[in-house]
Amino acid sequence: MSYLVLARKWRPRRFEEMVGQEHVLRALINALDSGRVHHAFLFTGTRGVGKTTIARILAKSLNCDVGVSSRPCGTCSACTEIDEGRFVDLIEVDAASRTKVDDTRELLDNVQYAPTRGRYKVYLIDEVHMLSNHSFNALLKTLEEPPPHVKFLLATTDPQKLPVTVLSRCLQFNLKRLPVGLIADRLTHIVEQEGIAHDATALRLLARAADGSMRDGLSLLDQMLAFGGGEARETDARSMLGTVDRDFVTGIVDALADHDGARLIGCVGRMDEMGADYEAALAELASLLQRIALQQAVPDLPADELWDAERVGEFAARAGAEDLQLWYQMAILGRRDLHLAPDPKGGFEMVLLRMLAFTPVSGTAGEPGRPAAAARPAPAPAPAATRTESPRPSPVDTSPPARASAAAGPGVDFSDWPSVVPRLGLQGAARQLASHLTFSSMEGDRLRLLIDPRGEALWTRQQEERLSQALAGLAQRPLRLTIDKAEAGQDLEDTLVKREQRELQARLGQAREALESDPTVRALRERFGAVLHPESIKPGDEHSS
Repeated sequence: MSYLVLARKWRPRRFEEMVGQEHVLRALINALDSGRVHHAFLFTGTRGVGKTTIARILAKSLNCDVGVSSRPCGTCSACTEIDEGRFVDLIEVDAASRTKVDDTRELLDNVQYAPTRGRYKVYLIDEVHMLSNHSFNALLKTLEEPPPHVKFLLATTDPQKLPVTVLSRCLQFNLKRLPVGLIADRLTHIVEQEGIAHDATALRLLARAADGSMRDGLSLLDQMLAFGGGEARETDARSMLGTVDRDFVTGIVDALADHDGARLIGCVGRMDEMGADYEAALAELASLLQRIALQQAVPDLPADELWDAERVGEFAARAGAEDLQLWYQMAILGRRDLHLAPDPKGGFEMVLLRMLAFTPVSGTAGEPGRPAAAARPAPAPAPAATRTESPRPSPVDTSPPARASAAAGPGVDFSDWPSVVPRLGLQGAARQLASHLTFSSMEGDRLRLLIDPRGEALWTRQQEERLSQALAGLAQRPLRLTIDKAEAGQDLEDTLVKREQRELQARLGQAREALESDPTVRALRERFGAVLHPESIKPGDEHSS
């Protein structure tokens, strides 16, 4: 006895057995039950979502011996013959193999004749967009005003190629790609009915690989059963699909959260021994990062069969939200550019090292997986002879007595805020925030800073926490940080940004004066009329010899 593939064996025979496409089924069921059935239907959508299946059920509903309804009996001769593909009044045409106008005319020559067996003569034209322009022209008049006993059911994966004259004569239904969960549920139902041993994770992998197509999902399940000896197991599914073992992917995220480069590269080495597909590995990594980010945003999210809920919850507690977003973006872009790398393994390693390099290590103490600022020694102040800052006189003490207690640790004077910022070891947005602040006052362990209006966009709770932790590490004691907005119209000059701008302007002025007095420049001006463009002047490295 020949084997019947699952896609054919489990093809729906009634509307109630269809999975998904409720928006199409509702319209067809109401039309059949009310007797308002149009003469031409166009079903569009990607492959394997049910276009031809719905068309056949509709043909069965129109020709069932019991009568026209949305619930054909399935047992009469018409229903049985349609299910078996031998109903004489259901004319199925593959437009891809009959594109010529002569084929279309031959097909339409019999439209005028009454159906042989059924109530309606149904023309089911699959991949109708493959017809030639002349074929469409031959079809138009019949499609617009067919005899009352004729129904046209057209199906296509590319409706953009159909002439608008054809589209205007049909009721168009766009079938959607099926969600992964819906396909997985259908596969689970089938394997349970077939008595097949399976893992939920394996079926989820097959459903995801089906890419929205139920037929592709059933074909992959057939392939899985052949590959796994009649069972659907996760290990076999990953081997067949070329996906990476999730232990490798969770190990990578674990190493990223701990900022452990050695463990990260070691994990890649073990993957290479298994002959991993690195593009698939980046896809799996992005999938896990997405799941962790969702867990952070919605802690009560239902568990996913692909990833262990306990590990996902652990990663959600350890990794920072902005780090997850950064890693996810790098994984997506790295997958896109992987073919440009000299070799896939090297490209994969560089993506992971990029994630490592751009992950701030000056996180707060509440962010597991990152060294807290207090745990790292603060960088030593640069010697006076090599400092890039220009000398500045000590500020005159005009503040309340609290300013006198601004020194809060060995060698730390918070009143000279621009000199404090480089010692905090901050990076990224946290450093930018610190660069737009200036000292206001200090009372006990309460440090007050003012923020320049141009830096308020950087002021977030997370960046303020990072700054607070870095300050506590530098002062070697807990500090309570308060950031206040400057008063309207108040211009804060004693910020690191303003100091660097003043130094840059001073160096530009010196460079301009040096060029103006340079004998070569003067000679070029006098002899050739050379013009010195001020915007082209760049200050040189003042420490270069």
